[in-house]
Amino acid sequence: MNPTEYNPMLKGKGKEGRPNTPLVGWREWLALPNLGVSRIKAKIDTGARSSSLHAFDVQEFKRGNTTWIRFSIYPMQHSSNSIEAEAPLVEYRQIRSSSGHLTSRPVIITAVQLGAFTWPIELTLSSRDEMGFRMLLGRQAVRNRFLVHSGGSFLASRG
Repeated sequence: MNPTEYNPMLKGKGKEGRPNTPLVGWREWLALPNLGVSRIKAKIDTGARSSSLHAFDVQEFKRGNTTWIRFSIYPMQHSSNSIEAEAPLVEYRQIRSSSGHLTSRPVIITAVQLGAFTWPIELTLSSRDEMGFRMLLGRQAVRNRFLVHSGGSFLASRG
């Protein structure tokens, strides 16, 4: 079937045989409402276990008995408009980058919105300056929620 024949709202049958699994492209526009990000272009990366967000000026601080992370985000590439965000720190996790290097990254839980769907995800904060996308939505975030069309773009969101 020709990829251009795909309807953005085409439904598939997931691994568990669930009908009406939404179809998403390999890149989509997302929102991170708890972080004040209304729009960020993300790569839907089934090869990456974790989701990752480009963050800088990352600072740990205490709020009561809870450790929090304060960080800045450039949601749009090639833009100097940054957003400062805060979230409770879940943990630091050892993550192997695509180049094979092991780094310790802070992990937060936040809501992600893709089209009509909103759900919580674990998100690692890292420097993605050299990467093509400010955010990766990894396979843990999309598992049992979506089918990923590797040749389609912006199927659940409009560019």
